[in-house]
Order: sequence, then C-alpha cells, then structure tokens
Amino acid sequence: MKAVLEDVRSGTVSAHDIPAPELSDGGILVRTHFSAISAGTERAKLQAGEMSLVQKALQRPDLVRQVLNHARASGVRAAYQKVRSRLETLSPLGYSCSGTVLAVGSGVRELRVGDRVACAGVGYANHAEVNYVPQNLAVRIPANVSFEQAAVTTIGAIAMQGLRQGGVAFGETIAVIGAGLVGVLTILLAKAAGCRVVAIDSDPGRAAQAEVFGADGGFIPTDPHLAGAIREVAPFGIDVSLLTAATPSSEPIELAARIARDRGRIVVVGDVGMAVSRRAAYAKELSITCSRSYGPGRYDQSYEEEGVDYPIGYVRWTERRNMEAFLDLLSRKEIDVGSLISSQFPLEEAEKAYSSLATQKIYTVLLRYPIGGSAEAAPIALARPEKSSAPQGSVSVGCIGAGGFARDVIFPAIRNVSRVSLESVASASGVTAEAARKSAGFRRTQSPSELLANPQIQAVFILSRHDTHAPYLASAIANRKAVFVEKPLATSREQVGLILDAYRAQVREGYGPFVMVGFNRRFAPFTDRVREFFAGRREPLILNFRVNAGFIPRDHWTQQAQGGGRIVGELCHFVDFARSVTRSPVEQVSAWALPDFAKYNRDNVVATLAFEDGSLANLVYVANGDRAVPKEQMEIFCEGAVARLVDFRSLELVRGGKTRTFRSRPDKGHCNAVAATLEAIRSGQDSPIPFEEILEVTDATLAIEEAISSGTPIRVASWLLPVAEASSEQSFAS
Repeated sequence: MKAVLEDVRSGTVSAHDIPAPELSDGGILVRTHFSAISAGTERAKLQAGEMSLVQKALQRPDLVRQVLNHARASGVRAAYQKVRSRLETLSPLGYSCSGTVLAVGSGVRELRVGDRVACAGVGYANHAEVNYVPQNLAVRIPANVSFEQAAVTTIGAIAMQGLRQGGVAFGETIAVIGAGLVGVLTILLAKAAGCRVVAIDSDPGRAAQAEVFGADGGFIPTDPHLAGAIREVAPFGIDVSLLTAATPSSEPIELAARIARDRGRIVVVGDVGMAVSRRAAYAKELSITCSRSYGPGRYDQSYEEEGVDYPIGYVRWTERRNMEAFLDLLSRKEIDVGSLISSQFPLEEAEKAYSSLATQKIYTVLLRYPIGGSAEAAPIALARPEKSSAPQGSVSVGCIGAGGFARDVIFPAIRNVSRVSLESVASASGVTAEAARKSAGFRRTQSPSELLANPQIQAVFILSRHDTHAPYLASAIANRKAVFVEKPLATSREQVGLILDAYRAQVREGYGPFVMVGFNRRFAPFTDRVREFFAGRREPLILNFRVNAGFIPRDHWTQQAQGGGRIVGELCHFVDFARSVTRSPVEQVSAWALPDFAKYNRDNVVATLAFEDGSLANLVYVANGDRAVPKEQMEIFCEGAVARLVDFRSLELVRGGKTRTFRSRPDKGHCNAVAATLEAIRSGQDSPIPFEEILEVTDATLAIEEAISSGTPIRVASWLLPVAEASSEQSFAS
C-alpha cells in the first residue's frame, strides 16, 4: 500500500510503498477514502523538519542535553549513531481520516466490516491507504454525511473540546483568537450553540473571512476600533476567549486578558506562548485553562490502545463522544464544513497538496484514495515471495521491529558480520520498516506475518515490543526459522507456555529449533575476563550488582502490559549475567521492593539468587537514584579475590594485594552476541545460550516478581529434564 511520509532529516514529503498494517485485538483495519491535511498543525511540523540541524537544536535544547548526557555515558560514537538514526528515519503524517472498515479485531463491540467510519489519532489515522485504528479512536459516520466532510471530524472534535473546557453557555460572547482551521470550526460550533463570536487574526484576509463563516465581527489585533467593537457585542467584555492560533509569541494570551470581562475565562487550544502578565490576570481574576487535544482519553493508553472506556456517568464527553457529537451536528446540518475544504489531491500528489498549504487562504485540503470505484474496497494484495538475493553461504536475515534500539544497536551489529544478507524488515505500522529499509539497507519491507512465512529468510531477529516477542517467536519456530529474540523471552508464564508448545511440536517432528535471546552482557569482553579470572575456583561466588536504572514514568510503554515492567524487561539482564558467571543453575529466588509509591512501579528492588553450587547473587535495582552516578556496578568475591566492573568501561581484578585495571569504551556485548548468533546459524551449531538455560533465566526473573508479591522465596523450575521429553501439560513453574 501507499502512505505519505516525511523525511525527518530534510522535511520533504512523498508517497511511499509500505506493508499494510496487521489487525490486532481491540482495533480495526480501515480502508481510507479521504484524509484531511490541517494547514496549521501539519504545516508547522513540516517547517520544523525543514530546519537545519543547528536550528533544530535551538528549538529543542532538551534533546541536545539528552544527546550530551548519552555521549558522557556511552561515548561520542554511540551518541552520534543515535542522532543519525533519529534523523535517517521517516515519520507518518495525518491524524484525521474517513474510510470503510475492512476487518475487525477480537474485542471490538460496536463496529462491523463495511461500516463507514471517521478515525483519529497521530500514528493511527495516517495519510495511508490502510490504517490500523483502536476501537476508541473510530466512530461510525451517519448515512447522510459524506466521507469528505467526515474526514475533518478529529479537527472538529479539537474545536469542540476547547469550547467544553471553556464552559461555554448559551448567549455568551466568545472571542476566537486565531482564525485558521480550528478557529473557524470553533466559530461554527459556537454559533450553533447560540453564542456571539468575535474573530481575531493577524492576517486581515482571514479576519474578514471569519465573518463569512458566521463571526459577528472579524478584526486584526492592531485594529484601533477593536475595543469599541467588542464593547458593542459584549458591553462587559468577552466571556470566553479561545486561543486557536499557532505562535511562540504570548501576544494572543495578553490580548485575551485585555478584552476579557471580570472573572472571564481563557482556553488555550493552540500552540501559543503563555507568558501572560500577573497584573492582567490578577486584576480580573481570570481563569486560564488548557484544552488537551480532542477530549478525555487522549494520551491515556488504557483508553486509546486498550479500549477501556470511561463511564458516561463520570465522563460525559470523551474524545470518541466528541467525535460522535461533531458528526451529529454535520448530520443535522447544524454546521457545514464544505466551504473549508479548498481542494482534493490524489494520494500520489501529496507533495503538491502540502505545497498548496503555503497560501494563507487555505484551511484544509483532502487527500483522495483509490477505492476501486465503489465503497467496497478491493482486497489488500500481499507481497509475493521473491528469490532471495543472499549470496551462496550467507545467512538471509529478516527483522521484526525497527525502533530506536534496533536502528541504533542491532542493525549496525548485523551489518558488521560478514556473509549476511539483510533480506526483509517488518514493523507493526510499516512506517519504521520503510525507514529501516532505506537507512540500514534491507532489500524489502513486509508485514510481520509475511516475513515469518517467507521461505527465503533463514534467521529472524525479533526486536519489537516485549509482549509481542512470544507470539512472533512461536510463529518463527513453527516456520522453522532460526530466531534471535531481544530480551525478554516472554512477559508471563502463559507466554512461555506458548513458546514451549511450539518448541516441543517441532522437536517431536525431529527438528531442533534454534532460539537465542539477546542477553548481551554475558558476551561483553570484560565478562570474558571475569570468567577467566575466577576459572578453576573451588568455592562459591558472592556477586553484588547495583543497577542505578533511573526513573521512568508509570505511563511509559515499558511499564505497561506491552512492556511487562522493568523487572521482566531489564533486570533479566543481570539474572543472566550472574548465571553466566557462576555457570551454575539458579535454585531459589527471594525478593523485596520498596512500597509502590505513585511515582514508582516496583522499580526499587532487592533480589537474592541462590545457585546450585552455593553461590549467591544480590541484585539491587533502583529508580530513585541520580543519573550522575554510574548505572551498573558489579562486584564479585571469591577465594580472596575481587572483580569490580563499572558500566562495562572499567574493570579491576584484585588478587594477592595486586590490582590489574582495564579500561575501554563501553561495550556491553551486543555486537559479540549478534556475531555469535549468526556464526552459529551459518555453521549449523546450537544457540550460543542453551534453550534450557534461557528458560531457567526467564523463570528466575518471573520468580522475582512472584517473590515480591508473596513475600516468600520461590523455587526455580528444574530443567534437567530435556525440553523435548517434557509433557506439554507440565507447568512452567515447579
């Protein structure tokens, strides 16, 4: 399918061929008929993309600080690679579209295949032929509303939410400051609600045009007659001012304060400066409110992605209900948006459509999509397998997932290995996959299911979000692909069961699956030195690890269901590191966590691992520290000797009163782990980490969570019994 994407480095816009998104539970696939380009919001995004690197840095000093911090922690080379990967990517555009439902995922209650729908959301309602949209971001279009009109529903809901945040009442006088698309829609809605409206815009043409759309007066801020005109329509001043402009200047909010009545209200809808003087706000005791996009539910993952609605008795107007209300006004002819739509462009002429936004007279243009001449769309064509381009004796690789870690770390590591062919890359939306194809040199893009079934691919690297690892891994095993799955193996025991069922099924058929997990620290050069230092030991080890992980907000994806939490998602690294150094199975786990304050999510943990050979490992994982302190510090004691490792950049080995010190650039073993994996696949060897050991580490990591919850030690399952002989009904945990 085709989608309109922005080149982040240059800001240019063009249509690209990318894989169609795949259907997921709780959402729908929509064949797009029309999508709206907002002259204000999207043009501003493109202008930011067109800036030079220096201009971008000046606009985002916070990101510059992040890059400098990353350079200090991981080295200049790693920071450079990170910046480069962020710039050499493509970004989806659009957030408001209309179309027809092609497929419905499990759990979707109110929509059916063939329904006409309006869709919302950055990253969902894209300028693309097919979009995956969660159920709470799609609403049914009334029969008498056209696809063209419905395409602006999201933008209409933004205007509607602004009015709701202002508590606008019948008969009040409203000032709309900024008469662009959102401003004009606000005027239409306010007039439909029985309000008087004054429009103010720095462009005289737009100010005058606002009167055509129903404003009782259109003015520029410098008009000497502005104060008198406002007194004529609002003798006591403006009841509510809605700032729908887009400017870094604080002039709009200062103007709103000057024209407001005593105890008036100001609602910030657009991206404007907010440095209003205290005197202006205090003298009239003004209320200043921000309107967040198109209603309650916005930026709430449980609402937008997981489909959890808010009870109507507590939250009357969610973003979905605002969209429905806007469509209802269109259906009852209370408002008409036809005159706001300047023109239509076919999808292939997206660049021309965006260029047309340069004129101040345009409010929005629509992109038009081919639908085969009828409302019922033709089926999506799946890519056909092609002959592999991999040279003889090389490993043909496909990667699922193309996020920051994949681009910054794994793709370069794969490219560094000789006799490897980057055959295909896939991602959930297809957008990041296309960016990776261009920047990393993959031969093609596919959907995840196409990639997993592609007979030309020998090895699959699973680099997607944590909760997808197990389903993709089980499918890869069923398709007899060698698999490298980035940690964790799975986020729950149920997911481990899914993997085991697929693994055992292949073993029963005489095929030994190749499974490798990205526990990279055991492959770090300094880890080899530590193991050599304690080689031949006759006593158990004492290992003490302190991980100053840093704070991550509870709403970050790693803290949600798709991330599995930080114990499963990151602490697993240190469980595996201890396992690789002791070379002894984990026998028992005890763990405790600080009380679950609102700020944290069990991110301050102390866990103790007891190994079969008598070794003990103490893992201290904290989020309540200071990032100025090194992240990872490890001390290992045995037979009068000590190894001290800091951030994999310095290592001290102490024995007999003598200290040997080693330093290097940070190397946590990613490249070595990838190289070892590909060499094992090429030579027909087993995985660098035995599958039973991967299961053991996964079980021990999950046991840490259970030990925290139960307050009692948890025995780790024994994997002495070969996986092939284990009963499929056997519980993962013993």
